[in-house]
Amino acid sequence: MPSMRTGSGWLCRGALRAAALILGLSPAVAAESVATALVVSVDVSQSVDDTRFRLQMEGIAEALEDSSVVGAITGNPGGILFAMVTWADRADLVVGWRRIASRADAVATAALVRATPRQAGEFTCLGQMFRTVTAGVLPALPVPAERVVVDVSGDGIDNCTDAESLNGAHEALLATGATVNGLPILVPGENDVVGAGAYRAPGYGLLPTPLPQERTSLEQWYRAHVIGGPGAFLLAAEGYGDFSRALRRKFVIEISALGR
Repeated sequence: MPSMRTGSGWLCRGALRAAALILGLSPAVAAESVATALVVSVDVSQSVDDTRFRLQMEGIAEALEDSSVVGAITGNPGGILFAMVTWADRADLVVGWRRIASRADAVATAALVRATPRQAGEFTCLGQMFRTVTAGVLPALPVPAERVVVDVSGDGIDNCTDAESLNGAHEALLATGATVNGLPILVPGENDVVGAGAYRAPGYGLLPTPLPQERTSLEQWYRAHVIGGPGAFLLAAEGYGDFSRALRRKFVIEISALGR
């Protein structure tokens, strides 16, 4: 059976047709590619209370409905593919792959994001999220994508994975050809400095290996351990109240494949 190459590996035509039926796409549409497949990956660990969780979900929904984002989406023939992952102790695909090709599609997807329930979890398991996206999310792409972007946001550093395993999971994700961009959420007085002796996230001292020994900023930690791949960039949010604004700008850059 013939296959197609995508940013996440090989997709057979039979799998594409089956996915098309699930998504309600015609076989002709299923054979097409999209310019961008976007995975929005959101930290929902213990530091993210109910208010912060809702700010994130509302921020993502508002970004999808924003006229500049919709313009970037509809500027791509066939629109984009969108999926959302939330992660704490584990990572869950909470909005499966959907094609967004119109304002109506964007509004419908935003409604799903707003309806996402809070996921229980204590730790910030970034490495586990990387592994889930690599093994479970990207191979499920329903049509080929010219580029795959994983958009990672959070307010802390990994606190449940040793450095070697984290780097291995990161490298495996980048090996798929995906670009990983970062959106660290900076909370003054809370995560100004991260690393041992500074930001002691839930589980600190109880884990098999300690948190990173260097004291650094969250932005620098994201640069070192999160972003990577073709055209990768970082854009910080100045607190949860700034999350929506930062994400709207980030979506436009990612979907339009603009230089930062």
